[in-house]
Amino acid sequence: MEPGKPGKPGPPLLITAPRVVPAGPVPAVLEPGYVAIEAGLITAVGQGPPPDVPGLVLADGVLVPGLIDLQVNGRYGEDLAGVDPAGWARVVRRLPETGTTAFLPTFITAPVGELAGALRSAAGFVPDLPGGARVLGVHLEGPFLAAARAGAHRRDWIVPATVDAVADLLAAGAGVLRVVTLAPEVAGGLAAVAQLAAAGVVVSVGHSDATARQVRAAADAGARMVTHLFNAQRALHHREPGVVGQALTDPRLTSGLIADPDHVGAAAWTIAFAAAPGRICLVTDSVAAAGMPPGRYLLGGEPVTVGPEDDAAPRRPDGTLAGSVLRMDRAVANVVAAGVGLAEAVAAASRIPADLIGRPDLGRLAPGAAADLAWLGDDLRARAAWVAGEQAHPVA
Repeated sequence: MEPGKPGKPGPPLLITAPRVVPAGPVPAVLEPGYVAIEAGLITAVGQGPPPDVPGLVLADGVLVPGLIDLQVNGRYGEDLAGVDPAGWARVVRRLPETGTTAFLPTFITAPVGELAGALRSAAGFVPDLPGGARVLGVHLEGPFLAAARAGAHRRDWIVPATVDAVADLLAAGAGVLRVVTLAPEVAGGLAAVAQLAAAGVVVSVGHSDATARQVRAAADAGARMVTHLFNAQRALHHREPGVVGQALTDPRLTSGLIADPDHVGAAAWTIAFAAAPGRICLVTDSVAAAGMPPGRYLLGGEPVTVGPEDDAAPRRPDGTLAGSVLRMDRAVANVVAAGVGLAEAVAAASRIPADLIGRPDLGRLAPGAAADLAWLGDDLRARAAWVAGEQAHPVA
């Protein structure tokens, strides 16, 4: 099994639902709608009565493409940076509970040698992971970051982006490295953007104090993403638009957005969607504490604590925000509640991230696409999920 390729496809199935969101380039909600799947692929999508007797009738809610999360540090007590096959298998099996059918395990800043070792280890066992959410590769968040915008990353592990360091990570991550977050203004930053982009890696500007001009130069060199918009980056100023201003106005850049109020206020969610339509992708930046009781967990091998408050964000001992406990279905629900259209919110959690990392077979309900689907209730909480037509989270 290749990374991102599930096991045996499920049987043919025709599903009807009161609402279906195809998540195509043109926002649409089919009311009612149907989706037919066979041999792990979608064979038909339509509005109105289905062409045959459905095998599954969803009485309420909405049928959407499986959600795709490009930034998952951990979940269910597992810190993915530990590259433990059993821990990864646990996350793969359970992520569909959140409507997520594909994701990028994310490693935060560590010594280059450790990151290279983690990449080699992941490349070795990803093909043997059990059925569940697809592993689409690995996202390296660091170590070529701006110390002034380190956030929860250890400053003593942040290093210049040398040609040799980048080459070591590319060699170790052959076949599995998909996204690298870096600060283009650091020593060697722009050259690293070009080096990574030439190797087919998506480069994301993040943990950066870059000016708008420096972010534009990064996009000129091949950067195509901005990591967790508004967080750990130079903010928008009317005379120096910074990372945020360039992200929202540069048509080459798609921005990840953590849609929980601890990270970004709801008004800023709506500003982002209005300013950059089709260029916002929802991410969780979740850590091991996600889906777990309050307590002490790890992020990149270092401690974080989650308090007893509902949806409390994890924090380092000094109080610094350190990832989230957000679910992807909750992220969709949050931005819809803030006024973003349902079709636009679903696309931001499915088609847009899929296209960004070069997987046009995912993230949409269209003939020929992979049969990765999620059924969200009227409250937009995941009630079932399918990967390649095989049920990965059971119908309630």
